[in-house]
Amino acid sequence: MGCGSCSSGGCAPAGCKSNGACLTNGCSKLDVYDWLAHMDMPSNYKPFDILEIKFKGSRKDFFINTNNFYLEPGELVTVETGSSGFDVGHVSLTGELVRMQLKKRNVKTEEVIKKIIRKATEADVEKWKMAKEAEFETMHKARVLAKELGLAMKLSDVDYQGDKTKATFYYTAEGRVDFRELIKRMAEKFRVRIEMRQIGMRQEASRLGGIGSCGRELCCSTWLTDFKTVSTAAARYQNLSLNTLKLAGQCGKLKCCLNYELDTYMDALKDIPNNVDKLETGKGLARLQKTDIFKKLMWYSYPDNEDWIPLHAARVREIKELNKNGEKPDDLNDSAVELAEKTPVKTFDYENVVGQDSLTRLDNRNKGRNNKNRRNNRPKNPNSNAPQEGASLNTSAPDAAPRTNNNRRRPPRRPNTNTPKPE
Repeated sequence: MGCGSCSSGGCAPAGCKSNGACLTNGCSKLDVYDWLAHMDMPSNYKPFDILEIKFKGSRKDFFINTNNFYLEPGELVTVETGSSGFDVGHVSLTGELVRMQLKKRNVKTEEVIKKIIRKATEADVEKWKMAKEAEFETMHKARVLAKELGLAMKLSDVDYQGDKTKATFYYTAEGRVDFRELIKRMAEKFRVRIEMRQIGMRQEASRLGGIGSCGRELCCSTWLTDFKTVSTAAARYQNLSLNTLKLAGQCGKLKCCLNYELDTYMDALKDIPNNVDKLETGKGLARLQKTDIFKKLMWYSYPDNEDWIPLHAARVREIKELNKNGEKPDDLNDSAVELAEKTPVKTFDYENVVGQDSLTRLDNRNKGRNNKNRRNNRPKNPNSNAPQEGASLNTSAPDAAPRTNNNRRRPPRRPNTNTPKPE
């Protein structure tokens, strides 16, 4: 069964490989971890009869298990819908964690009225798969109809109901769109009930999925469910470059991760003084160049000197108070901070603390052995043809001797024919 209902294209379940009954290492599309699964409940404990069911994308809903089916996370179930027909989804959460999710989402138990009909049968699964396979073609045909009508909207996704009697189209648009004629044409073409639902840019990215600039899957398509407003002030507080190409995500909006560390920066900025871009000293006017928020260091420089002078935030505050009282320090170098870069940093090497041998013990041994072999192979007297002591020379078979530069066979000397004849 796997997780074919997610927007990541469908994939086979991994982990324990129980053919869909385990959500471990699947597509990880808003999966949950049941940290209460290993705990033994009391003998008179009655399981919570409400379950959380996950559908395509990030859509989740709560259903009552009136027939007390034994269900585990990952199983396919057939559930009721708000209107006629049925739908098929995966069980994402069971037990007491569902009670905590209801409390987190401010949903009362009495408000959950939809029920789980049965475990998904083979007929239900076949009809559900046929509906999912028709979604891609339906979306592209609907885009052609919207383009013919000249509507300023973008159809991003379509979700068929499990029994293929209803189709929900998700679209994005900058303003209001009159799509009454579009619904009429799509109902005639697809022969299903049509529902149009407008979503934002962030919700569109969460449904389609993708890889962010960090190299990981988008947060909105894996675990992030609530979207908070992100402003450029979050980038200013973190001393980030106000470059829209780097700060914008795939949805075209500012990245949600700009808010992750914002609270930490806001706490650290409490110790950084404000309105200290300029400091008056006896040597001249010093301007702020850089601020290290967590180290509480601020760098200043004079107009006629390119060297940056680091100061603690507390010292900057003191100089600011002196300037308000009409006083000026002689020079910033008197209170400058000696940075850690100027002091030698101790580097920690491998330390043998358990009596093990050195990691490089074989390198020196092999090096000495290679030098010894090189010395032994070198001839003592290259000009000498005599064999060394203890060596044997086979005179009967001179061709058997190895051919080296010192024992090559030379031709016999010819007699001297130019000697004068006697008178």
